[in-house]
Amino acid sequence: MDATLRQLTAYVAVARAASFTAAAAELHVSQSSLSRVVADLERLLGTQLLERNTRNVRLTPAGVEALRIAEQIITAHRAGMTELRRFLQGESGTVTVATLPSVAAVLLPRVISGFRAAHPRVSVRLLDGLERAVLGRVSAGNADFAISTVGRPSDQVSGQPLIRDRFVAVLPADDPLAERAEVCWGDLAARPFLAVGRDSSVRRLTDAAFAQIDATAAPAAEAGSVATVGGLVAAGLGVTALPALVLPLLGTGPVVCRPLVEPVVDRRLDLVLRTRRSLPQAAERFLAALTELRDSALELPTGVSWAS
Repeated sequence: MDATLRQLTAYVAVARAASFTAAAAELHVSQSSLSRVVADLERLLGTQLLERNTRNVRLTPAGVEALRIAEQIITAHRAGMTELRRFLQGESGTVTVATLPSVAAVLLPRVISGFRAAHPRVSVRLLDGLERAVLGRVSAGNADFAISTVGRPSDQVSGQPLIRDRFVAVLPADDPLAERAEVCWGDLAARPFLAVGRDSSVRRLTDAAFAQIDATAAPAAEAGSVATVGGLVAAGLGVTALPALVLPLLGTGPVVCRPLVEPVVDRRLDLVLRTRRSLPQAAERFLAALTELRDSALELPTGVSWAS
């Protein structure tokens, strides 16, 4: 039995009004048309729903149950259409952002706070990880967009510069280099260097910086977590180089940070979108909130700036 929403709506109107004339006026249709629709529903169900006479309409036992179920269906349909409208207008749903841990922890909380205040029915899901995993989530369609470094060009995603993140030297508090205003990459190469794991974009960029000055910095130790590397530095086991945006993730250990020069190295973080794919309206609204934050010249941590 496949009753239409039109049939159910017509039947509910007649059953509630106990009158074809009143129900027809309510629905702005002719009484004869309304009678045919209800009769079609009765034939479809194979039972009489209404007892009719010249003065009024009375529900049969089957009609009482049909009214209850029809009202449930109509209510669910209206609720569903309302939710769909909110989704299409960007007022409900989920925005999924793939990003690096530093962006998730330092930059996005302020964006999410303002966005959720304006759009309380929209939830935000953060998928933080390393560069390859982040870009893979956008390519696979598991994230609406990403904020990440982009190591290799791809025809599946496109990037727009968003953040420039300067590398700094991270030193034990009692290290002689901590007395300097700036530190050279060559100085780090001459010390025990503590590296982030090879899967990290940070490792790719530090290796490239050492190669640029023809220096070799064989890691004295390496770890997958930036916080672990920071702990090793605080313990006096060596020095490292990290982008400024990750510094809040180091913890409270006694370390000193100094700008790195010769060369100055920036990590570029892009807004990454899947090519040839439109975004849900809620994701568009989130990006608008991010743009507003950028245009407001929000103060970023030292060494971090909005990309032009």
